[in-house]
Formats: sequence, C-alpha cells, structure tokens
Amino acid sequence: MLINDEVSLLIKSKYPVVYFEATDEIFAIRQLRATAKQLNRTFYQWSLTDGLKKGDNEGAYYQTKEPVKMIRMVVELVKTAELGPGLFVLKDFEKYLEDPLAERLFKDAINSVRNTKNTFVLLSAEFKVPKDIEPDVAHIFGGYPAEDEIKNIMNETIEELKRTNKKIQVSLDMEGFNKIVNILKGLTIQQIRSILNQCALDDNCININDIELIENCKKKIFDQEGLLEFCLTESKDNIANFANLKRWLEERRCSFETGNASVLPPPKGVLLMGVQGCGKSLAIKVIAREIGLPLYRIDISQLYSKYIGETEQNLRKALAIVDKLSPICLWFDEIEKGFAASSGDIDGGVSQRILGTFLTWMQERKSNCFIAATANEIYRLPPEFLRKGRFDEMFFVDLPDLKLREAVFNIHLRKRGLNPDDFDCKLLAESSEGFNGAEIEQAIISALYRATSEKQNISTEHIREEIKSTKPLSVVKSEEIEALREWAKERTIPT
Repeated sequence: MLINDEVSLLIKSKYPVVYFEATDEIFAIRQLRATAKQLNRTFYQWSLTDGLKKGDNEGAYYQTKEPVKMIRMVVELVKTAELGPGLFVLKDFEKYLEDPLAERLFKDAINSVRNTKNTFVLLSAEFKVPKDIEPDVAHIFGGYPAEDEIKNIMNETIEELKRTNKKIQVSLDMEGFNKIVNILKGLTIQQIRSILNQCALDDNCININDIELIENCKKKIFDQEGLLEFCLTESKDNIANFANLKRWLEERRCSFETGNASVLPPPKGVLLMGVQGCGKSLAIKVIAREIGLPLYRIDISQLYSKYIGETEQNLRKALAIVDKLSPICLWFDEIEKGFAASSGDIDGGVSQRILGTFLTWMQERKSNCFIAATANEIYRLPPEFLRKGRFDEMFFVDLPDLKLREAVFNIHLRKRGLNPDDFDCKLLAESSEGFNGAEIEQAIISALYRATSEKQNISTEHIREEIKSTKPLSVVKSEEIEALREWAKERTIPT
C-alpha cells in the first residue's frame, strides 16, 4: 500500500493521532499535503522554528512557536467550524510531550478532535509517545519516494542541471534511466538530488557509466544509517562451480522480471549452508545480480538493544524498510547467530520474540522480497526455521575438489592483475587439498607480500610455500566438518 493510501485510510478511520515515522521530511510533507487536498482537509504544519502555519502561508499564527501556545491555538481552530476539518502536522512534537503541561494540553486536544474529521499527524524520524497517549495513536512507517516519485525527482534535477550548467550532457535511454531509478530507491529526495549533482559535476555527464558511482554513494549512506547495509553485487565469473544453484536461478529468472504475469508464485528464497570460507557470501552477491535485484544485508546482532522492547522494535522497523524497498534481495549472513535455538531464559525471551516476529513476517509478507541466507552451523537453528516453505531450497557448499581448486586459483590470480598462465595452477590445486576458497585467496595474498619484500615477481613456488605453512580448516575442525556433511547428505542439494 502506498503511503498516501495508508495515511488516507487512517484519517478516514478517525484516528485522532497518526504517528508518521519518516526519514525524509520533505517527502513526507509532500505526501501529507496531497492527502489533505484529496480528503478536503485544511492543511496546517507546525515546527518549533516556524510556528503554526495554515497551508503555504508565510506568516504563522501569533506566538505559536511555543508548543503550549500552539496546542491552545489548535483547539481554538478545531472549535471554529467554518474553517472546516483540519490535518495538523506537528514536526518533532514528541520531544515536547515530556513536559507535563504540554502532555496534558495535548490529551485535551486529542479529546477535542475525537470522532471528528480533524487529525493530528506527529512527524518524526523516531517513534516515541507517552504510554497514556499510545491507545489513540496509529503508527505508520514510511518516507521513501516510490518509483514514480524518483522518476519525477530525476527529471526535475536533470532539467535544473541543464539550466544552470550548459556543459552538462545527459545520455540515458529508457533502460538506463530505469536502472538508475531502481538503484536510487530507499534514498531521500535530498540524497537523490545530491547524488545526481555529484554524477554531473564529476565529468559533466549523466549516463549509464554513473551506476557504479551511484551504488558506492548509496552504500556509504546505508553504512551510516545502520539497520540495513546496501551491498554491491558480483559477476558470476568471479565464482567457481555452484552449477546446481545457477541452474535453479536460471529456471526462475523470469519470475523476478518487473511486470511478469506468470501464474507461478515468486520464489521466497534460498539457504546456503556449508563449510566456512567456501564462497557462500560471494554466491549471495552473485544471486542478487543474476536475478536483477538490489542487495541489502541485515545483521540481526546489530538490532539487539539493552532496553526492553527496543530489539523487537528495531526488527519491525528494519522489516518495514524492507517492505518499502521491495523488490529486493535480502541477505542474512550467518543467520544462526541471530536466530539460534534458545529457551529465552538467558535474554529474558528476546530471542524467542524476534524469532516469532521474523517467522511471521516470512510467512505473511506481501512484498516481493527474495531472502538469501547463509549458515555455518545449521544445527543451531530451531526446527521451525528449516521446515519446507520457509525457503524454497537449501543448498550445501562443500570444500572444493581438485578441479574447483584450480578454477579458484585462476579467479583469485586474475583479481589481483596476475596472468594465471604464468602459474602452474594444476600443481597448486594438487598441493592445496582440503583448502577452502578463502584459504586459497589468503595463500596468494601472503605470497604477494613475501615476493614484494624479496623484490621478486610472485611465482608458483611462493604460493606453494604459503600453502605448506597453512593448516586448513578441514584439518583444524575435521570432526565438525564431517558432522556438517553428514547432516546435509539427506537434507540439502549440493551446489
């Protein structure tokens, strides 16, 4: 449901207070102003700096910068029937409800608008209201421009750039334009404008080559915000094997395409389990690129808080953001660390509550969100997490065999600007039996350091020496790996 429709429904339902938790105030005000017009309500907005204003009037009502005086003015306006019903948008007002007088007056104001067509909208980036007001409050989360809104913002920004700088060239076909729109989802209006300005100023041009810059800018923004991490994807050429997974994705690729009218339900997700360091995380990045969806990572451990109820609220907020951003690929890395089986005695039941919240969301979500999860210790997950229907399929990622190890050496040598033909990759593969992909990569990196310190070009022998000095995980944790293989034998599909 669109934000306009959500707000409109709550106002029609005669909730006296709607709490609009939004990260983009400019966007939220646009939506609320449009909703007021649609429902034939007089639009008012208040802030501590501007006071209470009607519509787009420059002047504020007398002495309404103070919260207490503003509430009294609102009550008078509600009583003045000839002005018609109003939508009163109060910015950051929750901070002033800590004052007993302001809280009492606001309760009186709520009583004055109850069962009328007047509505208060508390607009803030964080949900926080006194307990005795909560029953009268409907809470919605939003504030991200939708696809059509982003297109309008792009067109407005591009036109403005052309007017102010004649050197700016825009070279985008419809496909390129839509790709950039898709990447810009989840950003505020100002962030979108700033990124487009940065693209233009970088080389006086906006074209398809700016996608990498836009993705990097978006990643920085999401890294700062914390709940979700925007991740860059990888080409399938950077991963060895995973033939069964690639085939599985290929069979379902069309169901991810926008506007697809297939009667088949869209895939829910996959769980990759297996030996550490064998490319599960890399495979997730490949999956996202192959199905053409932006990749977001959620770290459950980051959602935990020492305050009662805040962990669950953090999870609900993160999942609400996910629903607003969809269609996306949502990545849970080492998912067992966030949802390990527990009686809840240690943490006061928090782990059980967030598990219940997450399982309910997985089962009932309406958004087009493909879940891609990885796990190293699958037996730590509760059984209800693994039942059929949570994930479409579970794949097991084992240690690479001889042929795969050779392919892994080729990939990592090329990634570091080296020509695999200059190395005996077959010999290296034979020397590294029991090594996982991460250990092979580290052997090459360590060999590069050694060769550089010796002022020599890296050679096959340098890498072999590093392999000989490494105790792989398959030796250090041989019993655990064997137990994992045994568990997966009858329960999963090999990648």
